[in-house]
Amino acid sequence: MTSTNDIRRAFLDFFAANDHLVVPSAPLVPYNDPTLMFVNAGMVPFKNVFTGVETAPAPRAVSSQKCVRAGGKHNDLDNVGYTARHLTFFEMLGNFSFGDYFKERAIEQAWNLVTGELGLDKDRLLVTVYHTDDEAFDLWKKIAGLPEDRIIRIATKDNFWAMGSDGPCGPCSEIFWDHGPEIAGGPPGSPDEDGDRFVEIWNLVFMQHVQAADEIVGDLPRPSIDTGMGLERISTVMQGVHNVFDTDTFRTIIAASEELASAKAEGDALASHRVIADHLRSTSFLIADGVLPSNEGRGYVLRRIMRRAMRHAHLLGADQPLMHRLVPTLVTEMGQAYPDLGRAQPLITEVLEREETRFRQTLEKGLRLLDEETGSLNEGDSLPGETAFKLYDTYGFPYDLTEDALRGRGIGVDKDGFDAAMAQQKAAARAAWKGSGASADSEIWFDIAEREGATEFTGYSSTEGEGRVVALVVDGEEVQSAAAGQDVTVLTNQTPFYGESGGQTGDAGSISTDAGLEITVSETSKPLGRLHAHTGKVEAGTITVGDTVHLAVDAERRDRIRANHSATHLVHAALRGKLGEHVTQKGSLVAEDRFRFDFSHPKPLTADEIAAVEAEVNAEIRANEPAVTRLMSPDDAVEAGALALFGEKYGEEVRVLSMGRKGEGGRNYSVELCGGTHVKATGDIGLFRIVSESAVSSGVRRIEALTGEAAREWVVGREEALKSVAATLKTVPDEVEARVAALVDERKALERELAEAKKALALGGGGGAAPQADEEVAGVKFSGQVLQGMNPKELRGLLDEAKARMGSGVAAICAVNDGKAAFAVAVTDDLTGRFSAVDLVRVGVEALGGKGGGGRPDMAQGGGPDGDKADTALAAVREAMADVDA
Repeated sequence: MTSTNDIRRAFLDFFAANDHLVVPSAPLVPYNDPTLMFVNAGMVPFKNVFTGVETAPAPRAVSSQKCVRAGGKHNDLDNVGYTARHLTFFEMLGNFSFGDYFKERAIEQAWNLVTGELGLDKDRLLVTVYHTDDEAFDLWKKIAGLPEDRIIRIATKDNFWAMGSDGPCGPCSEIFWDHGPEIAGGPPGSPDEDGDRFVEIWNLVFMQHVQAADEIVGDLPRPSIDTGMGLERISTVMQGVHNVFDTDTFRTIIAASEELASAKAEGDALASHRVIADHLRSTSFLIADGVLPSNEGRGYVLRRIMRRAMRHAHLLGADQPLMHRLVPTLVTEMGQAYPDLGRAQPLITEVLEREETRFRQTLEKGLRLLDEETGSLNEGDSLPGETAFKLYDTYGFPYDLTEDALRGRGIGVDKDGFDAAMAQQKAAARAAWKGSGASADSEIWFDIAEREGATEFTGYSSTEGEGRVVALVVDGEEVQSAAAGQDVTVLTNQTPFYGESGGQTGDAGSISTDAGLEITVSETSKPLGRLHAHTGKVEAGTITVGDTVHLAVDAERRDRIRANHSATHLVHAALRGKLGEHVTQKGSLVAEDRFRFDFSHPKPLTADEIAAVEAEVNAEIRANEPAVTRLMSPDDAVEAGALALFGEKYGEEVRVLSMGRKGEGGRNYSVELCGGTHVKATGDIGLFRIVSESAVSSGVRRIEALTGEAAREWVVGREEALKSVAATLKTVPDEVEARVAALVDERKALERELAEAKKALALGGGGGAAPQADEEVAGVKFSGQVLQGMNPKELRGLLDEAKARMGSGVAAICAVNDGKAAFAVAVTDDLTGRFSAVDLVRVGVEALGGKGGGGRPDMAQGGGPDGDKADTALAAVREAMADVDA
């Protein structure tokens, strides 16, 4: 028997030997096609190559592409487990020619592969061609030697492929395998073609025409080839089985499921095991490609798939969560071909276990209510829509799960009643929103959100992608189009642009089309918390609602924002470790050039504390540990040690970011709830530098910091400043500190000498001059002086010296500096009974245009704005002394 892994390898090796570039599978999320929920065919990753938007990676390529069909118009979910071929996850083997070889070479390679490399019996093969494609008909006769009755002309669109109503198109040629007369069914094109005897194993698309409005209008200048062979289908042929669930990969998974559930895959349990095996593959690969369960978009489809499998585990009687215990088996089977599956195994296991644990609680409540409500219903009856909505709204029981649970009993569900109850709830929500005090002009966002649903954010794993324009807003009003020169807000069904929230600034970038549209996006906001609104200017072209546009985030700017945002988490952890667990985040701003982080702390950080925080954060950056994101309920996240962010409102589920090295108990350095974008590993932050620490309000401090190139430039700037100072001081940077210290000491010595000189001059001493002469006022000695440029701090010392010189008396000095005056009076102790220095200084201060003055009876000081009145102030003191004596 040839294993599925062997077949995949043989296919890739065959075309590699025929000069094809082996291209790895693209992720399941098609960022280049907003019309698709998931990649559902092998050619999807090459769509822009075929349309000429992108350059081909090579003239020829081959791949094994992961595909999911479980949402939108390509939805096989309900058939899985009950038919021989339907799957939600499958692999599409394909070879591609981008304007290189065409029909003859494609048919030759296909025939050589299936009959030579794979060894299929050519007598059990037949092919189809489009009814007008005589060229393909003749080539099959020539190359394969097939008789004409085994080359079937098909006149329907089944054998004509088109990318859409406009664009490349061309006829197809399909290869079928005959499972034998014991299987019911007829060949393609016959009345019994829907049977299972003849199964298509490979489709060759000859892309040669161009169509417009579903009409062929010309030929492609370089015809191309796109083929698709379902790996699971060809495996049934190679392994001699008829049902895809009987191939080796599925049999291994189902055997593990049987053991864990203690239930054989037979009877009613057979379909349940098959559902679990298929859904395990689709959910695991979706999680590995970045899709996490949610209540919107792709995450909702993932949750539906998971819950369908989990319900079947319940039907099997599994008393413990089952799905996550099957992950090791899946990784063993498929991990070698898809290494990402192994790398994501811990995340896949955690998500599946958590979802199944929660769903079992939901299922128990929902099924109990369902049993109560349907106890009186018979086969052919319908469950009221209001009851189905109650199950959904109150217990989180999805509508399709209610349908699935009742299908086996032949009971339907009133879908119209369910939709009416849903509409009534939305109307109540709108009324509550209008009464919440929200601004009236914001109602436009509510209209858009209600009509279009939430914007799906694809930017956690990509900075580019395609989106379909669902709304345009100009000057607060919805419009159908906007032209060059207009400012416009664009809303798309999906976007890689992060909308400003949680302290992180919104992304900037561009929106464009091949038709010449160019919009510069200056900011992205997040109205209602679920729409992503891109605001910018139309530089060229016209944008219209319904257009498919290319959205490109300014990746360098995003990288700087991500580095700053991740650094805030490390700072938070460092502050709590250094200052104490009373530290909690009180707000933040994460911009491209800097970030600030506000936190609770009663006093300023010391220089040593700042240095310690800085050193610890940089140590975590150098460790370069990966940043890991998980999806959890808020309660589970907090219980696991995650810190919630200040001011955030959390829904049913939150993203939990873990960064840094593991410490005691295996907990990462930083674990926080956060919906922002972050680095892949701490080393991406590069460098961290705190540039300021200040007070915001009582008990709240603020750190402002830089990371990466901005931090490096800041350090370089300081180094250049140091070099400049060193040059001025005529020394080297290493000696600047000692040189400055010497200059400071030198300046202090000079200042002391200058002060002594001024004092000597003021007292009339120094240089052999006679001492200051005193006069007599009211029978006591009085010394009055006006000094220019004297430091007011020196006045007290001068007055003490005057008092010592006089022995008994009153001294007054007015020091004038830059037009202002400092005034001081001293009274010897024997005279304080007659004169108060405080009263005398106030008289002088008043004369100088000032008010007040104070001190003690023996020494007082004040000042005034009018230094020109210095002599008047001294005269006022003399007059006051005379009045006291009188």
